[in-house]
Amino acid sequence: MKKIITLAALALTITIGTNAQTAYDGAKLATKELNGTARFVGMGGAMGALGGDISTMGTNPAGIGIYRSNEIMATLNFGTITTESNYMGSRHSVDANRFNFSNIGAVLSHKVGNYTDLRYVNFGVNYTRSKAFYKNMSMSGIMDGVSQTTQILDQANAGQGDLAALNTLYVNGWLSALGWNSHLFYQDDDNIYYSELEEALTRDAYFDSRERGGINQFDFNVSFNFNDRFYLGATIGAYDVNYRKSSIYTEEYAEDWWYDLKSWNQITGTGVDFKLGAIWRPVEESPFRVGLAIHTPTFYNLTYATSAFMETDLEYYFDTRNDLNGDDMHYYFRLRTPWLFNISLGHTISNYLALGAEYEYEDYSTIKFHDDNGRSMWWENSTRDYILKGVHTLRLGAELKPIPEFAIRAGYNYSTAAFKDGAYKILPTNSIQTDTDFANSKGVSTYTLGLGYRGSVAYFDVAYKYNTYKEDFYAFDNTHLKSTDVKNNKHQVFVTLGMRF
Repeated sequence: MKKIITLAALALTITIGTNAQTAYDGAKLATKELNGTARFVGMGGAMGALGGDISTMGTNPAGIGIYRSNEIMATLNFGTITTESNYMGSRHSVDANRFNFSNIGAVLSHKVGNYTDLRYVNFGVNYTRSKAFYKNMSMSGIMDGVSQTTQILDQANAGQGDLAALNTLYVNGWLSALGWNSHLFYQDDDNIYYSELEEALTRDAYFDSRERGGINQFDFNVSFNFNDRFYLGATIGAYDVNYRKSSIYTEEYAEDWWYDLKSWNQITGTGVDFKLGAIWRPVEESPFRVGLAIHTPTFYNLTYATSAFMETDLEYYFDTRNDLNGDDMHYYFRLRTPWLFNISLGHTISNYLALGAEYEYEDYSTIKFHDDNGRSMWWENSTRDYILKGVHTLRLGAELKPIPEFAIRAGYNYSTAAFKDGAYKILPTNSIQTDTDFANSKGVSTYTLGLGYRGSVAYFDVAYKYNTYKEDFYAFDNTHLKSTDVKNNKHQVFVTLGMRF
């Protein structure tokens, strides 16, 4: 017998009072990648004190004050992302390839004079694909009796609602609603839920996900050059977010029992921030520079949309489908990312060598969530403290010019992990989220190389970036579940064409 229950129409009526986000969503939007012009990438982004590249308006806005001519440029990149997983000897490797229009911008430099303290006033506008979410992930393995159904059942019993009455689903959460209507558990006379699978042993599990989209960044800069020794700049940043994820999780049991849980999620919206920076040459006769910058939090207004589908075949007793995919559920929220503090050093030797170093700090445990009415989201803001922590980032870069027209570049970045040891994702009882997977990423290393040619007007730069980091992945929250070891490798090539005049 087949029973079909559609919950989508009801979903649109119960979004008030529900929760949607976790600290993992906040970290995904707040963490950054090394992107920009090929010169900037080739030097590892360590140009905050050196300046003279349009991408510095997103790190130290005073870097645009170094310009003494106008400039226009555009950058393309191609990337390959490989994700390798290992769950107790079961290995998977999947790739994702993508072209991106990384950067396009212009700088207008206005000379004020040679005999006033203020020498130049410069203006810049720049678009950067600041983050790309493209990633494919797969894992499988024998679960030894550990099951996602335990998390589903825990949510059902924590909600204090009667899942048999559809109008109380918001109390228990949509994950438990899917489990109930798929007959994964039953209810006794005291409204306590018990698993239908308690006598069965989980045999195999499979997980597969696809993440797509990105964050587009639009920067508007004004900067000042005082006596060719002190530079001051400010940037207003506008952000456009489009993150999409689809996932499927399957458990198989003895006697060929199984169930599938499919989830579709999307986060869209806009944000704004403000950056202020300064560069100073402390010794007039020396090219050595010190840079300082501070970035306000990015203030996002976002929409979370989700739908889910569960199908079971528990022997011949149950053959049930629940389809929430007819209409997406929506939740509107606000996100405030951390403050960012940056200090940088730069030095040049004649016209043939430039060296840069930067240190950055962001405390991700200060991420804050609010609903669309501005009220603090208690669950999200309380759980972030034991999930997230401060992140330290070091950037190093060098540029060598064996002859004035050609440049060779190299760089290195390292960022510490944003997640605390033992961090986990648990859904509140009234959550509309149904994807239970999460990954605790570790430190991120980025290696870069670059080449450049400068003509009298036009220039050409190319850079290669290799980004690598590991994760502990979990398909669901369970203290007995062993982590899946995941290694992420990202290879990108950047090409910039530009003109200075």
